[in-house]
Amino acid sequence: MCTVSKASMEKMSSSMTSSMTGMGLGGITGLTTALSTLSCVREPQITIGGMPSNYVPGLSASYNISSFCHRPGQTRRCPMQRAGPSAQHRPGRSHSTGALHRMKHSSRNSPNTQYTHNLICKLADQNERRRRHDTMEMIPPNYYSQQPLKVELTEFYSRDNSKDHHTEQYELVNDNVLPNPVLRRGQNFFFAVRFDRTYDKQQDVTRIVFCYGPKPSVTKGTRVVLSVNWNTQQTIFQHSRDMMGLGMARMQDISTTTAPVGTMGTVGTISTISAMSPICGIRETTTYGVRRSSFSNETMSLQHSPLSPPGPIERPVIERYSATTQHSSYGRSFGSGHESHHGSMNNLASICHEMDKWDISVQRQDGNTITFQVHVPATAPVGVWNCWVQTSRVGQRDNRHDYKCDEDIYILFNPWCREDTVYMDNDAFRNEYVLNEQGKIWCGTWRQPIGRKWIYGQFDDVVLPACMYLLERSGLEHSERGNPVRVCRAISSMINANADDDGLMVGRYDGEYKDGVSPHAWTGSVAILERYLTDGGRPVEYGQCWVFSGLVVTICRALGIPCRSVTNYVSAHDTSRTFTVDKYFDRDGNEVPNGPDEDCYDSCWNFHVWNDVWMQRLDLPQGYSGWQIIDATPQEEAEAVYHCGPASVEAVRRGEVGFQYDTPFMYGQLNSELCLFQEEENSDWGFIRMSSNQYQVGRKILTKNPSRDDDEGDSDLLEITPEYKTVDSSCPERLTVIASCRGYQRLQQYYEFPDRNLEDVHFDLMDIDIVPYGQPFDCTMNIQNKSQEDRTIICVLTASACYYTGAIASKLRRAQGEFIVRAGQREVLKLHVTPQEYMDKLVDHSIVKIHAMAYVKQTRQAWSDEDDFPLHKPRMQVQVRSQPSVGQECSVTLSFQNPLTVHLTDCYFTVEGPGVQRPRQIRFRDVKPGEFVNYQDKFIPRRSGERRIVATFSSREMDEIFGCTVANVRG
Repeated sequence: MCTVSKASMEKMSSSMTSSMTGMGLGGITGLTTALSTLSCVREPQITIGGMPSNYVPGLSASYNISSFCHRPGQTRRCPMQRAGPSAQHRPGRSHSTGALHRMKHSSRNSPNTQYTHNLICKLADQNERRRRHDTMEMIPPNYYSQQPLKVELTEFYSRDNSKDHHTEQYELVNDNVLPNPVLRRGQNFFFAVRFDRTYDKQQDVTRIVFCYGPKPSVTKGTRVVLSVNWNTQQTIFQHSRDMMGLGMARMQDISTTTAPVGTMGTVGTISTISAMSPICGIRETTTYGVRRSSFSNETMSLQHSPLSPPGPIERPVIERYSATTQHSSYGRSFGSGHESHHGSMNNLASICHEMDKWDISVQRQDGNTITFQVHVPATAPVGVWNCWVQTSRVGQRDNRHDYKCDEDIYILFNPWCREDTVYMDNDAFRNEYVLNEQGKIWCGTWRQPIGRKWIYGQFDDVVLPACMYLLERSGLEHSERGNPVRVCRAISSMINANADDDGLMVGRYDGEYKDGVSPHAWTGSVAILERYLTDGGRPVEYGQCWVFSGLVVTICRALGIPCRSVTNYVSAHDTSRTFTVDKYFDRDGNEVPNGPDEDCYDSCWNFHVWNDVWMQRLDLPQGYSGWQIIDATPQEEAEAVYHCGPASVEAVRRGEVGFQYDTPFMYGQLNSELCLFQEEENSDWGFIRMSSNQYQVGRKILTKNPSRDDDEGDSDLLEITPEYKTVDSSCPERLTVIASCRGYQRLQQYYEFPDRNLEDVHFDLMDIDIVPYGQPFDCTMNIQNKSQEDRTIICVLTASACYYTGAIASKLRRAQGEFIVRAGQREVLKLHVTPQEYMDKLVDHSIVKIHAMAYVKQTRQAWSDEDDFPLHKPRMQVQVRSQPSVGQECSVTLSFQNPLTVHLTDCYFTVEGPGVQRPRQIRFRDVKPGEFVNYQDKFIPRRSGERRIVATFSSREMDEIFGCTVANVRG
């Protein structure tokens, strides 16, 4: 406890008396100083008229007062903390802590010690009450009329702002209880504040503070303080970014007409109302959920926005501008040839600088309600922001009120804004790669691609919260979340779950999914993200590369990053960094697992699915922007973390493997060489290289065609192989890149073929046409002896069930023999496989691998080739029986025929449709052999327009039966 001498008390009393004369600001300051001196324990406080705004009489903020100090009916007082985004904690031990410390180590720690401590607390509490009461009587009553404004209500006009930010489809915006604003950076938005009295422009001070992350920082760009300046009531945002290329003169003459929606280069909202005319406020036309006020505990009922002015009010006239100049496919050009003679490059640079800042202006004052317009710069970090309204009086900065708005403000990337690094200047591409809620992911084999419908559902109310949680788990600094390069790299690491993190989904490839959900049972991303959130961030089981790719599309499009799914057929996984995929076979044609030294883990996947994201690469030289590769499938560690990309597609195509990120790895997946070695006793090292007709890496690269949708077939595929690699795989540039990266010239001899002049027997593995599931098939190898002598040939022909990763699951059938082929003659080796031989051995995707191998004894010619094909399963028919309408029950029929001669057990359907049906799993009875299944389900549409419904059927004996249909829902 502190003690104050009598002399000191008299001196302070004198100081207080002299300072209080006239009760001016100086008097209040003196009073505050005196009170602080008298206080036994000082702590950070907000003061109003020299009095702490969070004051609770007594020392409960400093002492642990026991219950005997409380009066009947009172509750224990808890320490009051300073509210607001600028609150700080000053470490230090209170007097009570010191007292307890002394008691703990006192040699006289009797049972009365605690009583003594509580007694001194109570006595000090009573003394401070008396002193505080005496001081309060000295403050004139009219001083309290100078209190700062109090916020009663805020309104972010979520629905109206969303129309100009292209976010009106997000379900969070349309929530009926508490709509959350979903905004895109690089644009303006409106919001209103209702105070408890009329704003005094001369004395009231208002600051709007936006905070992001657990430790908001002004210098890091995660805390923004905007002071309201009434001198700029007419908005300072007179000029859109797109106006810069149209001339400065037109900015003074903005017409009040509206350009057609969907014009290219649309950015933000622009006020066109003169400074002297009344400014219209935005008015919502639907219901709002009104939050609690800052001083009331009562919740207001749902009603029209209380911040909308009474009477019929129109929205502000908003003009959209689109640049008429031609832009490159990706760049930050403002146009050329249209600059106004009124402006200069210095003025343009000044405007650009101003537009890259947060800013605020007053749009309208209507009684106690003020409508603001805020500009979010195109470089702002993406994520969930919070808004605080700070009010104070002139000259009394510490005398303030802080009000935290209830809404979570989602700020996203903006592909409609030229200044955003994810800007995409093609409106059709934006509709596909940002706004399209469904798509197709390609599986199968390179000769027989199979497109699978996938519901991305990026506007579902669970998606954005899940995205934000994943970004938090990634460890990416909040200040770096405005950089799409860093954000996409973080996404690629958090989709897959490894031992060192809690990513979104666990990958599994062995076909054992009993303790989770089969990857083939998912119809889209929403169910996965919702399960992840409801399970407290526990990774979801199970997924594979194409599921990971669908999740990446969902998350990137939800955040505003243009994204597409890409499938690479015959994708190399080079673990030794030699740009080769090495496979070894013994003399009988059996593959040697992991090579002769058991240290080769190379593999060649039948297909591998990754993603392309669209952005400008400011960290790379010019010419490498546009599509960038990211891969969320865990294959190789980079920087001790399983993540991959973004790697520039153009850099991969050119072989510029020195550019970030993971460009050599992606180049290897597309350009590595498949090297097959067979055991040979006359070889110096025990193996010889075998030639192959056509099996090579990166055979075909597909994505969905943005201009087509095929719900019944696969005509909507788009081959983009030339964007990734040169057509000629033996071009000098490719060989030069591989040689420079490999760096093992001394090993080159082992990768060279024997003398091709000695190869006089031609081998050819015939392609297999489409084979329906449950039907037999034949594997055929043609042999032609082109020499003038007989040749003794050893042949092996094998059919195996394999995973899509290229790993063999089980052998189906094998034919092997040694025979003589006469000079100039042909022979045919055929292998017949029946359904009984493969039915219970097939695994995921029902892929069969055919491997052929031959060896000519006389010339030591070695040849090998392989081919893969999927067994085609029946397609499900999805039919909507009546005209669906919003809010009315409608039925859908799912039908298919069992092609097998066995019962299907453990059956279930999965149905999903954005705006029509949330993901739903339906258990179904056993299906008889050959039975035609016809199941009817009901749904209630929530949104109007063209809606797709996707359904799958899974069972223990057969899965991957899926179908899709389009439902035109009336509003």
